[in-house]
Amino acid sequence: MAEPRQTIRIDKWLWYARFFKTRGLASKTVSGGHVRVNSNRVSKASHTVGAGDTLTFAQGNRIRVVEICDVGTRRGPAPEAQALYRDLTPVAEPALDTPKAERGGRPTKKQRRDAIRAKGFDLE
Repeated sequence: MAEPRQTIRIDKWLWYARFFKTRGLASKTVSGGHVRVNSNRVSKASHTVGAGDTLTFAQGNRIRVVEICDVGTRRGPAPEAQALYRDLTPVAEPALDTPKAERGGRPTKKQRRDAIRAKGFDLE
C-alpha cells in the first residue's frame, strides 16, 4: 500500500515557512479568506496542505505564489524554512531608472540654483 500523504495545518505551515511572524497572524490571514490553495479560497486555519499544493496569498505589498515541497517539522532557521517551498512569484517590474527630481520629486541642488538664476536673483 502507498503511504498516506503527509499534511499539516495551513496556518502552521505558513508560520514554519516564515511567511508570518506569528502563528496567530497566519491564522488570521487564512480565516480572513486571503489565502488560496490550488486556486480555491480557504477560510479555515485548520485546512490541511501537503507537498505539491500551490498557495497564493498577499505578503506586504505583493502577491506571493509558492509550491509546497515539504511539510516540515519545526520553525527552524531561514535556510531550513526556505527548503519547505519553491517560490513561483512572478518577477516584479524594475523600478524607473530616472532620478527622483525628473519624476516630480524634490529638485536637485543644481536644479534649485538654476531656478533661482532664472528668476533674476544673483547667487553671489
